[in-house]
Amino acid sequence: MVAEILRREFLYIGYYFVRQLSQIFWYWVAGMIIGSVVSVFFKDKIHTLMRNMKDGGAGFLGIVLASILGIASPLCMYGTIPIAASFSKSGVKDEWLAAFMMSSILLNPQLIIYSAALGTPALLVRIISCFLCGITAGVLIRIFCKKKSFFDFKGFEEPKNKDTDPNLFLRFLKNLWRNLKATGLYFLIGVLLSALFQRYVPEKAMTFFFGGNEAWGVLMAATVGVPLYVCGGGTIPILQSWLASGMSMGSATAFMITGPATKITNLGALKAVLGIKNFILYWVYVILFSLLSGLLVNLIFMLFR
Repeated sequence: MVAEILRREFLYIGYYFVRQLSQIFWYWVAGMIIGSVVSVFFKDKIHTLMRNMKDGGAGFLGIVLASILGIASPLCMYGTIPIAASFSKSGVKDEWLAAFMMSSILLNPQLIIYSAALGTPALLVRIISCFLCGITAGVLIRIFCKKKSFFDFKGFEEPKNKDTDPNLFLRFLKNLWRNLKATGLYFLIGVLLSALFQRYVPEKAMTFFFGGNEAWGVLMAATVGVPLYVCGGGTIPILQSWLASGMSMGSATAFMITGPATKITNLGALKAVLGIKNFILYWVYVILFSLLSGLLVNLIFMLFR
């Protein structure tokens, strides 16, 4: 009897797993390919544009450009901070560095492709909210840190470039392989968790926690994003399942901001360059921005429903 129940549950979970995998697999593959193309062929150009900002563009327009370049950069946070250190040595302003680093934490070309699996509204909300989060961070640094440096990059050197194979095609394949190793396991875990949610978590529960009560749902999503977020690709299947089960777009927005911004590996790198006081300010900023963004998104979707 027990064996039959276990076999039946295994089949149910397998069904949900295969269905979820078939819905999102090609977004994952396309994301890895696009991410590797950007990393191999465009990364240096993106970073050169950032370094050259000190010679032109200023003020708010510089912050906007830095936020765009942060999203376009394919590096993870441990790669972004040494690059930002080299930018700082080149004379790039802290406000531009803040915008670049904040948006780079939240989004990259690969994650944009992954997020397309959530549908066009969620994709646009993610891009716009991450872009604005970077801009807002830069503006705040510009206003409140005019007379002192916000970052301490002592001891950080520019990371060694792994894309050095003289054969461009082999260089691309090696980068793609590293991409696969970095994201593959988390992606499959995300699909499995999504299958488990679909099998065992009632839709009414998802609506209660993340949907019906708008402010409560946004707060819950922002809170859940802190411990649950491990890898961008791994959370896409979970978010897709949650949205289908009643999660509001505002709650998804809050999760998509607090998740990557408070990912443990990102926090470790940021603590090293911010110091305890600025690190706390960073936490406060992320939580407040995610909550306000989630509430605003819910309001907009309610008005145009």
